[in-house]
Amino acid sequence: MFPLHKHGKAPRGAAHAGIAGAGLLGRLLAWSLAGAGWRVTVFDPADGPQARGAAGWTAAGMLSPFAELECADARVAALGLRSLQLWRDIVARLPGEVDFHHRGSLLLAHGPDAGAAQRLIDVLRAKSPVAAHPRVLTPPELRSLEPAIHGPAHAWLLEGEGQIHTVQAMQALAAGATQRGVAWRWGQAVRELAPGRLVCEDGEHRFDWVFDVRGVGARPQLPVRGVRGELFWLHAPGLVLGRPVRLLHPRWRVYLVPRPGDLLVVGASEIESEDRSPVSVRSTLGLLSAAHSVLPELAEARVVHSEANLRPALPDNLPALETQAGLTRINGLFRHGWLIAPALVEQALAGVELAQPEEQVP
Repeated sequence: MFPLHKHGKAPRGAAHAGIAGAGLLGRLLAWSLAGAGWRVTVFDPADGPQARGAAGWTAAGMLSPFAELECADARVAALGLRSLQLWRDIVARLPGEVDFHHRGSLLLAHGPDAGAAQRLIDVLRAKSPVAAHPRVLTPPELRSLEPAIHGPAHAWLLEGEGQIHTVQAMQALAAGATQRGVAWRWGQAVRELAPGRLVCEDGEHRFDWVFDVRGVGARPQLPVRGVRGELFWLHAPGLVLGRPVRLLHPRWRVYLVPRPGDLLVVGASEIESEDRSPVSVRSTLGLLSAAHSVLPELAEARVVHSEANLRPALPDNLPALETQAGLTRINGLFRHGWLIAPALVEQALAGVELAQPEEQVP
């Protein structure tokens, strides 16, 4: 396993950065580096900016630094809190519309699952500061906050959490990076890389600094694996949900995240498999039945989209960032990609002494 962080120094002046990977991290890095005055070239095997191969496309967009303490550590929570601040500023500077909210999230549990839910709540309380502890909601308080929710016997509010529209953000990051002069090399898989050097099908490319953010594509240089995740988009006209919901289910991690246009994202399975085939019947029945059990109005909703993808995970399921002279690697974001990516990019830029005040960018 490589360490979280080492410092290196980048050349001064109009240096040229090469980025391997055009997923969420690659787009954030490209946009940020170009804003700091760097020439940037991004290489990715996808056939264009709308190709949905990267894991960042297949995500509900919950920004849950405290709820994720169920399967993460305090460092991930700290990165998530910092990223919430950064997302607000990033979204304000991107072209086009990116739906972003910071209204908190809900944890729900049915009566028979109360024991398992309480054990999780106890874990969250033990790992998080008192100010961030889940707040118990009475049934009248839950009805007042989210009238569409019916069925759960127990509810808790996490006030410090948010959400982002992942598809809009992926599109806006690519558009914003292009406006800042980033060059994209679509259809170019990086076969090999080293400090200051990328090798693709068309030959070797030299840079002042290389960033490796290829996810599972970084194998065999990194011990990264893919973890399958599946989700659904439901069209539910008239259903009003003001914030993300997480159902504390004994077998599934079930998220319900509202999006504009009467859409609701339901996810996500977590399967130790690198199968990229369509969503399974098991996941369809399990996730949608769980969603319907807390939002009865979903009975007449329409499934308008489903997809499966692979989240990149390291052996400990925690993120890692390594910087040496001429090369920075970020990988292993697992299920925390949208939650922690901006803070990791901020650390990466600080590690190579690249960051400049955004106010200097025209």
